[in-house]
Amino acid sequence: MAAENSLASRLYRGDAGLDIVGRRKMWFTAAAVLVLIALSSILFKGFNPGIEFAGGNSFQVPTSVGTMQDAEATAGQSLGSAGDGARVVTAQQVGGAGGSFYELRTTELDPAQAESVRLDMAERFGIDPGEISANRVSEAWGSQVTNRALLGLVIFLALVTAYLVLRFEWQMAVAAIFSLVTNLALSAGIYSIVGFEVTPSTIIGFLTILGFALYDVVVVFDKVQENTRGITANNNQTYGEAANLAVNQSLMRSVNTSVVALLPVGGILFIGAGLLGAGTLKDLGLVLFVGMGMAFLTSITLATPLLVVLKNRDPRIQAHNKRVEARRANLATRGETTAKAAAPSAAAEQDEEPVPAEAGAAMAGAAAPKVGARPAGKRSGGARGGRPGGGNRPGGGKRR
Repeated sequence: MAAENSLASRLYRGDAGLDIVGRRKMWFTAAAVLVLIALSSILFKGFNPGIEFAGGNSFQVPTSVGTMQDAEATAGQSLGSAGDGARVVTAQQVGGAGGSFYELRTTELDPAQAESVRLDMAERFGIDPGEISANRVSEAWGSQVTNRALLGLVIFLALVTAYLVLRFEWQMAVAAIFSLVTNLALSAGIYSIVGFEVTPSTIIGFLTILGFALYDVVVVFDKVQENTRGITANNNQTYGEAANLAVNQSLMRSVNTSVVALLPVGGILFIGAGLLGAGTLKDLGLVLFVGMGMAFLTSITLATPLLVVLKNRDPRIQAHNKRVEARRANLATRGETTAKAAAPSAAAEQDEEPVPAEAGAAMAGAAAPKVGARPAGKRSGGARGGRPGGGNRPGGGKRR
């Protein structure tokens, strides 16, 4: 019995009764504060752009030279001799068909400085200079990637908005896009606050989480549409109550979907990038993990509550909600009136003197008719009730 009443069981049945929509002011306030913090960090602190966006040089060193920390320290010494504040920005181990190597990304160097650093590192590592490859990355390539990503984002939002309007209604489209934009702002804010490096993989990850975030919202809205179809024809529940019921009914599905999606992404991030050192997976796995987690929260706590706010502005829904509230108030008034009428009767019964057992039995015997007896007021044996003569007709004549 205890297991059947647990929170997990009630979530699975859809009767947890969580008041998500009723507490929408709390969710909106929390979201506003978090978005404000995220935007402040983005504006004042900015991002940590990768070499593709900031421009710079990269050196690939074989792993045979030692640990990655040793390679980074040696590269730092070589860059120090180049002057102009040259330094190592990031270092990661990358595996390929030709074996694994360390990729050291540095600030931007001119060709002469890059060649000098490459030769100096080869001398310090004690390897042939041909084993160290150097590349220069221009920030123009990162700008081109960003512009294409923004164009893709605008096209995606336009197509999704049109689909949601045609499939559902414009209020649902506005609520879904608002939830999606909030998700992107919070995810970007986390990147800015923590200082995660922004790479082209990060941009790809941001575009990937768009579909996941909207999928969860569409699942919830489909249940909301099912619960609210023809809602104005009855006065049992308001639009907000029906939408909140839909959230509870689809909450377990959203949890399962998010967990199933986060497990492989977490494996890529923590096992692939963390334990195995596959640095190329870190950027993509990190943005997916953060974005999917935020998508689950925003789809539940922001999308449906905002939908209720927008729908409550509809005159038809306003009139319906007033009818429901008036009906409940009327039922409550009737209940209070009935309770007040029953109170004197109960008090009178308590004030009556106790009846002796013998008298009570006699009264019960007189009041309770025997099985098969006629209703009171009619007599058996031919006597007519209310006529004098005990069964004789007027004038003394006997009945034949």
